[in-house]
Amino acid sequence: MKNKTTLSNYLVKKYLRFDKSQPFITISALLAFIGVAIGLMVLIVAMAIMNGTEKEFEKKLFTMNYPLTIYPKTKENRVDYFVLTALKKKFSDLKFSPYISTQVIMKKGDKLEGGMLFGVDFSHERAINDVVAKAVGDKKLNKFDIVVGKGIANSFLLNNGSKITLLFTQTAPGGMSLIPTMKRFRVKGVFESGLHAYDKVYNYTSIDALRSILNYPKYAYEGIHIYSKDPFKDKEKIEKFLPPHFGVVGWWQLNGNFFSAMAMEKKALFIVLMLIILVASLNIISSLLMTVMNRRHEIALLLSLGASKKEIKKTFFTLGITIGGSGIFFGTLLGLLGLFILGHFDIITLPADVYGTSKLPLDLSWIDFASIITGAIGIVLFSSYYPAKKATEVDILQTLRHE
Repeated sequence: MKNKTTLSNYLVKKYLRFDKSQPFITISALLAFIGVAIGLMVLIVAMAIMNGTEKEFEKKLFTMNYPLTIYPKTKENRVDYFVLTALKKKFSDLKFSPYISTQVIMKKGDKLEGGMLFGVDFSHERAINDVVAKAVGDKKLNKFDIVVGKGIANSFLLNNGSKITLLFTQTAPGGMSLIPTMKRFRVKGVFESGLHAYDKVYNYTSIDALRSILNYPKYAYEGIHIYSKDPFKDKEKIEKFLPPHFGVVGWWQLNGNFFSAMAMEKKALFIVLMLIILVASLNIISSLLMTVMNRRHEIALLLSLGASKKEIKKTFFTLGITIGGSGIFFGTLLGLLGLFILGHFDIITLPADVYGTSKLPLDLSWIDFASIITGAIGIVLFSSYYPAKKATEVDILQTLRHE
């Protein structure tokens, strides 16, 4: 057994050396090594960027859309103070923030823009919305104070203390016609979520202010926003607890198409980049097949002297694994080094108003990493097996007779 192992190791070392008579074989093996290494490096970096981008958007959407939201299924049923109290008592580990919302038109001077206004209890909203909490801080807000997004603040040139008029869908009699309800608010904070679509539309004021403007019933709410660390499980529990005329929607349901598209792009990118490794592995096959053809007289001689086909097969299989495995090892090191450099140095910067962050988001999950390494190993094993099998099919008599 020791002699068989020694023979295989000797042949592998011999065939890995540069052959002056057949330099193309060595060049092909070198190209296979480089191709596998570069392909794996690119795949690791690309998957980290895709996963990081998905996590970044998920984090932003998680905050602005809230993990869970309770809403009435019909207009006749309202979420009220008693429902809120029962939920707090039943689910003491969750955080709740009741709200009222309405569409508004924002006006300052001659400029008009549409927006969405949320009436909230800021003491509750701070606990579940980090973006609003950061904008408000420890300020004490009065009834008709408002917190606006950065996009709105830039559009109307607003800052703390500025005043802006809001037009509501509620109408009031005015002479011979009905006119929309208007109310002036004082800006007491500007938030920046990192997502321009929200910063340009969302506004927050006190729930008492919006209740009085919209003539909303006392103790009634449009819905309840909920913060949960595990919204998937908590959604099922809350649905079982609530009466059937109330519904619960999760943040992932509000953005299902977006994340489905990102998941599809991630899978497509994984397949395309894995093909790079597959193409590189073709060089392993061609290199080994050329080695077999070039050494067929030597193989036939070894077989005639007592070497088994298993030894020959093991030799070329080990040779292919050595070339491909080295590529996987160095490709992994290069990929991790690339992630370290991109993560610690501002080599690539992004427009924050488009991507929500100026820093390149990177997050290589263990599942992605394991899938990449497993796929690469599978390709290398397959590429090494076929030439190794062909090496055992050398015809001893024909080869020794003609060569």
